[in-house]
Amino acid sequence: MAKHHPSNDFLMEHAAGSLPVAQAACVAAHLSYCERCRRTDDQLQTVGGAMLERLEPVAVPEALLDTVLARLEDPAPLTYSGQTEASELPGLLQRLINKDFGQLVWKRVTRALSVSYLSTGDQSYEFALLRIAAGGRIPEHTHGGSEMTLVLEGGFSDGRDSYHPGDFIFRSGEDTHAPVALDGEDCICLTVLDAPLRFTSWQHRWLNPFLKLRAS
Repeated sequence: MAKHHPSNDFLMEHAAGSLPVAQAACVAAHLSYCERCRRTDDQLQTVGGAMLERLEPVAVPEALLDTVLARLEDPAPLTYSGQTEASELPGLLQRLINKDFGQLVWKRVTRALSVSYLSTGDQSYEFALLRIAAGGRIPEHTHGGSEMTLVLEGGFSDGRDSYHPGDFIFRSGEDTHAPVALDGEDCICLTVLDAPLRFTSWQHRWLNPFLKLRAS
């Protein structure tokens, strides 16, 4: 059972459909693990629907109707499967990955850290999987922006707490941390960034010019 969850603000924005696509996908993946947050999300959508019903109807411009009709053949939006078994990959990520973790293209960043980039179509956020070798440590780093993380397999600690499958963590650009994967199993996390990470230790700062945001 997940112990770390999106804030109420994130859940409200998700229910309202106002989160950026990549962040919404990460929150939706958490909902696949967390019954509590799914229930909150359902309640928020119910409240939102009731509020919409109270609004005075307005005429729809013909141009807007044409835009909606033109999008009928667009791919279905990203959704979560509603499954609750944390041992299975959330349905949303099954759709994005369409294969197992071992078949993905992994780029090695450090001895313990590899990354595999996924695409949500969101040009402002990087959406990727991180793989930390069992017992491995990501060097201390910060970000120029925000970082959403969802643990999918294994787990890690960062000096504040330990995190396991289904746990959702949000860090601002001011936070500095050095995640360490728990022993015995590689840790695989979903991450959403709006700026590249920046190593703070002198041994790894030389990598910073090569770390670019891969938004797509």
